[in-house]
Amino acid sequence: ARTKEKATVFPQGIGMAATFDTEALQQMGDITSSEGRALFNEDLKRGKTGEIYRGLTYWTPPIHTFRDPRRGRGQETYGEDPYLTAKMGSAIVRGLEGTDPYYLNAVACAKHYAVHSGPEGNRHSYDARVSAYDLWDTYLPAFRELITKAKVHGVMCAYNRYEGTPCCGHNELLQDILRNQWKFDGYVTSDCWAVSDFAKYHKTHSNDTEAVADAVLSGTDLECGNLYQKLLQGVERGLISEREIDVSLARLFTIQFKLGMYDPADRVPYANIGREVIECDAHKAHAYAMAQKSMVLLKNDKQILPLNPKKIKRIALIGPNMHNGSAQLANYFGTPSEIITPYMSLQRRYGNQIQIDTISGTDIVQKIANGPSFAQIAAQARKADVIIFVSGLTADYEGEAGDAGAGGFSGFASGDRTTIQLPAVQTDLLKELKKTGRPIVLVNMSGSVLSFDWESRNIHAILQAWYGGQAAGDAIVDV
Repeated sequence: ARTKEKATVFPQGIGMAATFDTEALQQMGDITSSEGRALFNEDLKRGKTGEIYRGLTYWTPPIHTFRDPRRGRGQETYGEDPYLTAKMGSAIVRGLEGTDPYYLNAVACAKHYAVHSGPEGNRHSYDARVSAYDLWDTYLPAFRELITKAKVHGVMCAYNRYEGTPCCGHNELLQDILRNQWKFDGYVTSDCWAVSDFAKYHKTHSNDTEAVADAVLSGTDLECGNLYQKLLQGVERGLISEREIDVSLARLFTIQFKLGMYDPADRVPYANIGREVIECDAHKAHAYAMAQKSMVLLKNDKQILPLNPKKIKRIALIGPNMHNGSAQLANYFGTPSEIITPYMSLQRRYGNQIQIDTISGTDIVQKIANGPSFAQIAAQARKADVIIFVSGLTADYEGEAGDAGAGGFSGFASGDRTTIQLPAVQTDLLKELKKTGRPIVLVNMSGSVLSFDWESRNIHAILQAWYGGQAAGDAIVDV
């Protein structure tokens, strides 16, 4: 994510979970780590290492429970089911880290540990309190499987507190369960600035020096933030010893050894992966296959789908996501050389035989300024044999707090949603299109569930297409 390089881009995590295909997901992990290793190897040869987003320790998979469908960041997860999450998370760990008995192609990181499922707005101060049954039956099973069976090498502790103690300073979670019961021997990193939350928001520590000492003693080896230099003061004040800090240092160096950073290239099996793998034909084909597998047909009244191209002369392609490539990339995305939208795919395949009328009609949450009225749009759509409406959200509206930058609209707060309805402006346009009497196919892009209350009773076919990556348009047109 967020490199300046081009890369193969797959569906968002929730879409990959909908494939129920662990083998395909493991292959996707292998592709991702190979393309990342190619960039790292190139940097190494140029003597240019250390640039953010070009390293080999990846902060994925997010295997915390997607429990509230309004949570914007749930799109990064594999859903709310602990069993499915464990299987999909294990697959991507094996794909990312590789199969060599000693060396790792990349390092995966199981996050966010633990009892972390929103909301985004108060995640820095929230105290999660759940029953022991819920802890072990809902929140921990996926972590247990990734650590004890998939042998993931990284864990990220969460922002929130659990039972009154910040997760990144929680002895029961990080020492008793993770290290002692599950025998985890990898490294633990904090989420970004989570340790600064101890004193600032959780109010569990009187100052940052006490916070960093407690975090390391509890098992948080690495900090994403700017406080761990205060460990020097912690040593001087007797809050922590150098020997105790060395425990974390050893874990961090071990990860670097397993990545082959101190060994000659001819000894490291991944050191010769070159740029030729990036966006190669096989990788792009797999992104297409994963997009196909992710599609979920929610309704198909009177078997309207698949559409018969021999019987259709004109299509009205409408909606905010019908040609919105950025929507398909979701959040924390790489950038492919080409993003195939539904419009592009339809035009390429059928543009010579079917007239395709394109009308955005509306933005995600509001009407297009100076655009045609809904009545005018419906009048144009009435000329078509079928209406395909590509609806939904984008990562501008649902996502991580601070990243989803299109707040301020009704229905959204700090990256989360406050409703599970489709944005009202889209439903209003659909209601006008319904009056045309033409069959309507609704294709929805989102990272979370929408209720489709009116839509499910009035639209002929509904396809959940998620944020489907670079090949989503082709996968949608296939259906």
